Amino acid sequence: MLAVSLDTIRVFLHVLAATVWVGGQLTLTALLPVLRGAGGDTSRLAARKFNAVAWPAFAVLVLTGVWNIAEAGDMPSDYRATLHAKIAIVAVSGIAALLHARSSSRRGLAITGSASGLTALIALFMGVQLG
Repeated sequence: MLAVSLDTIRVFLHVLAATVWVGGQLTLTALLPVLRGAGGDTSRLAARKFNAVAWPAFAVLVLTGVWNIAEAGDMPSDYRATLHAKIAIVAVSGIAALLHARSSSRRGLAITGSASGLTALIALFMGVQLG
């Protein structure tokens, strides 16, 4: 059996946090019609509960991302360029999610929610690309 290393734990935490941040957004989006159909503040309450898990996951993503960079050592220029683009996209995802959480109009919720989800998926893809 393979030994568990600090590198394994670091990557595990990063991937786990990504599953919560990205997968949670996708799941909540899929459930939104049902939540709206339940009436009242059900969708808003579900979003608040999700935020209680999503934001700590986002923080873990950022922290383990910094840790990943610190452990990476020398990087080829194309890898570094991809990494910088991913960092920018992660920042946009977080900002869009923050704006979404503070939005009160349906249009604002739709635009910022879509922006956060799309950029989260792009960041996930780039993370896989970076390996």
